[in-house]
Amino acid sequence: MDLKAPLTAANMQAWYEAVYAPWVKAQGLCDFEAREGWFAARLPQAAGMQFSSGAICGQAMMSAIDTVASMAACTGDRVTKGTVYQHTHFVRPAKGEDLWFEAKVQRFGKALALIDVRVTFVGSGELVAQAMLEFAF
Repeated sequence: MDLKAPLTAANMQAWYEAVYAPWVKAQGLCDFEAREGWFAARLPQAAGMQFSSGAICGQAMMSAIDTVASMAACTGDRVTKGTVYQHTHFVRPAKGEDLWFEAKVQRFGKALALIDVRVTFVGSGELVAQAMLEFAF
């Protein structure tokens, strides 16, 4: 597959299959939505990503945050070279509902893209985590 920018609603699934490692795809991100400067996906609850308490672990959430943000970064006119920075705030345990990851590009700069990601429960819409990321071009 030719991975020229931009990532769009028409090519997002093929992009995901071509770019990401098998263990990232094994997390089960689905229900992708894309438009310029924005990308979203659902992460189903899965026992393999949960602590003994039943909450999805932070490492799994941070991986999904990075994946969704990187796809948002590629909705512009360039393909990202990778994550430069990620800062995540966990607000509440990610337990009991699937999660919705919504990445919004705050700025496409000359060398970097700044992206805000909100993680909410699919059903209630309550905030679970929020992250800021930077991607290099």
